[in-house]
Amino acid sequence: MTDDLELAQNINEVHDFNDIGADDDEGSDGVIVPELQGILFKWTNYIHGWQSRYIVLKDGTLSYYKSEHDSGYGCRGSISLNKAHIKAHEFDENRFDVCVDDTLVWYLRANHPEERQRWVDVLKSYKVESGYGSENSLKRHGSAISLVSNTQSTASAGSFSKRGIRGLKEKLAEIETFKDILMQQVDTLQKYFDNCAENGRIAQDGYNKLVDDKIDGVDPAEQAIDFKGEAITFKATSEGVIATLQHCVDLMVQREEAWRKRWDKEMEKRKRLQEICRSLKDQVAASSVNSGRPRVFIHGGPDYEEGPHSALPEEEFYDAMETGLDKIEEDNQIKDRLKQKLVAIPATPTTPAAKHRLWPEIDRITQEQLHYARLGVGAGGWQLFAEDGDMRMYRREEEADGLVVDPLKACHVVKGVTGQEVCKIFFSPEYRAGWEATLEDMTVIEHISKDTLVFLQTHKRIWPASQRDALFWSHMRQVPDDQDSDAQDLWIVCNHSTEHEEYPPNTSKCVRVYLTVCLVCQTFIDPPRENEEIKREDITCKITYCSVVNPGGWAPASVLRAVYKREYPKFLKRFTNFCIDQCKDKPIEF
Repeated sequence: MTDDLELAQNINEVHDFNDIGADDDEGSDGVIVPELQGILFKWTNYIHGWQSRYIVLKDGTLSYYKSEHDSGYGCRGSISLNKAHIKAHEFDENRFDVCVDDTLVWYLRANHPEERQRWVDVLKSYKVESGYGSENSLKRHGSAISLVSNTQSTASAGSFSKRGIRGLKEKLAEIETFKDILMQQVDTLQKYFDNCAENGRIAQDGYNKLVDDKIDGVDPAEQAIDFKGEAITFKATSEGVIATLQHCVDLMVQREEAWRKRWDKEMEKRKRLQEICRSLKDQVAASSVNSGRPRVFIHGGPDYEEGPHSALPEEEFYDAMETGLDKIEEDNQIKDRLKQKLVAIPATPTTPAAKHRLWPEIDRITQEQLHYARLGVGAGGWQLFAEDGDMRMYRREEEADGLVVDPLKACHVVKGVTGQEVCKIFFSPEYRAGWEATLEDMTVIEHISKDTLVFLQTHKRIWPASQRDALFWSHMRQVPDDQDSDAQDLWIVCNHSTEHEEYPPNTSKCVRVYLTVCLVCQTFIDPPRENEEIKREDITCKITYCSVVNPGGWAPASVLRAVYKREYPKFLKRFTNFCIDQCKDKPIEF
């Protein structure tokens, strides 16, 4: 009787095993309990950089999801710790890498060194203590050889797997029928044994009881059960259950074999692709040797980013930045003019500009920059590095704390615009997106007066350099000119880095740039006229542009100087052409 009940329980357990992909370590609600989980930053690519990801360690497999909320929809990738190497980064105290034979590398960053150390210790100790890497553990954990996530694998199985699942469900339904039959037979046998016990008590009551039963017309022989027939039926039903269970096992073995074959095919594909990659790598290396210019293979990892420990040679660093700048220039050429962004400027404050906390600094630096702009370049070590028509560009090589901060001075002459118009376009936020090619975002965070604003600008990232932002005040004014009697008027715009408690530097993904820039413009009318209409063809604007920029982060000095030499002339020509285009159909402003 006990054996029959155990058999019925086993049948129920087989019937409940509907999810063929169920894991032994799942809880009663089907949720896998991980050994370690948490939010880390994972390096995605050189465009998006570090992104927050939900990382899970389970049964020797490290998986990641876009977020914890998405963990129920299948992982985005996984690494088996079988042959993985866990390395704490040499310079970055928050970073560690998980790599497999240099073919697959995860770059991960924690929020602080203690958290990184905890992950590194757990990952390393897991491999040592669990003895992970054996063939048995690899077979036991299905996701270690899974080509897709658990949720996708069932849906993407081939036609053979679908037939196997259907046949398995049919066999489970047969087992359900067998269970009902067995339960009925158990009830019948129980009644037989109950009758046997009752008959024993009747025998003890003696002959008189039997006589009384005959008198009442009840024959005990008629209540007897065909025990042999019931036993044969029970045996046949049990054999049917065993045969069906064996068929279920065969179906599962066949399905496992089908997945094994698919796994072998995928591994063969991977080997072929690796051989093709190695062949291409050898070909490129051979061509580089023949051309006399060695090349490095950039994997796009964080070790190739800007910084004193960058693994990227200076030549490759410059090539990468040049490619990025060319792409931005192509985008600007496709558009006749960048779409203007609506800028929300705060209301004019009631406090006069002269009483603002920044005003003494604004007035002092503006006067100093005007003085420097009007000095000649005959002394001071200025070097002419670019010349194009009326445009001349000079620089001095200077460094501060190992960072290139070469002062720049440019002189240019533009016809058809006045000094006030050029300075207005350089100062006004509504024009800025039209001439500043690398601008990604711009916000006016403070409106000191109508001619003084505080800007926060974010510039487009150009890999491998980090993304930059700048926080500075900008001031525009007309200044008297006692040195040149022919000048109609003289205007200046001065930009200088400042600080703001709501926007501290280097707290986001951007590196803060520190700058001092001035634009001085003089207007000339040739020939001079009195009481006559002045046309745009009679106007000439002399532009003097000075700048000192501290990039805020390390980059090779030779690369920065090469970029400056390439980009500054293009910037000044782009800006002046934009001014001419904006003013040609408008009334002249003096």
